[in-house]
Amino acid sequence: MRPSGRSSDEMRSVSFETGFTPYAEGSCLVKFGGTHVLCNATVEERVPPWMRNTGSGWVTAEYGMLPRSTHDRTDREAARGKQSGRTQEIQRLIGRSLRAVTDLNLLGERQIRLDCDVIQADGGTRTASITGAWVALKLATDTLVGLGSLDADPITGSVAAVSCGIFDSTPILDLDYQEDSNAQADANFVLTGGGGIVEVQGTAEDKPFSEEVFLRLMELSKKGIGELTTAQTMALA
Repeated sequence: MRPSGRSSDEMRSVSFETGFTPYAEGSCLVKFGGTHVLCNATVEERVPPWMRNTGSGWVTAEYGMLPRSTHDRTDREAARGKQSGRTQEIQRLIGRSLRAVTDLNLLGERQIRLDCDVIQADGGTRTASITGAWVALKLATDTLVGLGSLDADPITGSVAAVSCGIFDSTPILDLDYQEDSNAQADANFVLTGGGGIVEVQGTAEDKPFSEEVFLRLMELSKKGIGELTTAQTMALA
């Protein structure tokens, strides 16, 4: 039995509240159970210097955890003077995931920044960030198309992410903090709505796991991504 009482293939409750921030071109508050992340998309009519005059756009992300998003207060990274390696790794993952389903040429020479701020953390903050950031990104591109700034939608498909792992010797879907902190192995799967693999991160925390177990984790992730894709579509309807 999982601490939450969920079955091994059961997601936490998932919700998307679009338009949460009135000033952003795209905004979404995503909740994976007790993990809440505010995702805002900002459109900038410029690209990084190394992309100027290429005719192509760019999608990038920033990620951060608010001081009391966890049980104990953590200092703001701005106060420390630098981002942690974890933060840099997560925001690069978010950016890669979103660019995988964006036609940057159709975007033109403009940049969309996704700010993912963790309000409350209970495991799976990076997977919730990716899933919510895609909704915010789609809202932003829909805004550009509606204004006539884009001739066609540059979003080529959906992308979402979910964690899987081995807890108490059992493969499970969508780990919360209690499960993640005691898992024998954990993995993050980033998949498109069509089933394409964008990225897989997996680590044995205890002892190596078999290919058979990995395939079971992959199977669980596909179930979870299917449910997330449906929820994303409903949020945008």
